[in-house]
Amino acid sequence: MKTMKMLISMVVGSASAVYAATGMQGEGAGILAYFFVGFFALIIVTQLVPAMILFFGMVKGLFSSSEKTSVKVD
Repeated sequence: MKTMKMLISMVVGSASAVYAATGMQGEGAGILAYFFVGFFALIIVTQLVPAMILFFGMVKGLFSSSEKTSVKVD
């Protein structure tokens, strides 16, 4: 119980330091960084389309009946 009280007091005590450090501002990301992230997001989305098609085809194959009728011609 004593360690729990010490842990809680350390977390609460460090929270004020976190809020004090938020005043620092950087230059931020430029337009090229956004294009870079957007390009890779586009690649991921275009890879998801065929993956979803294959996944739904697999699920459809698992739950469909596997009986096939064949007709013999003599």
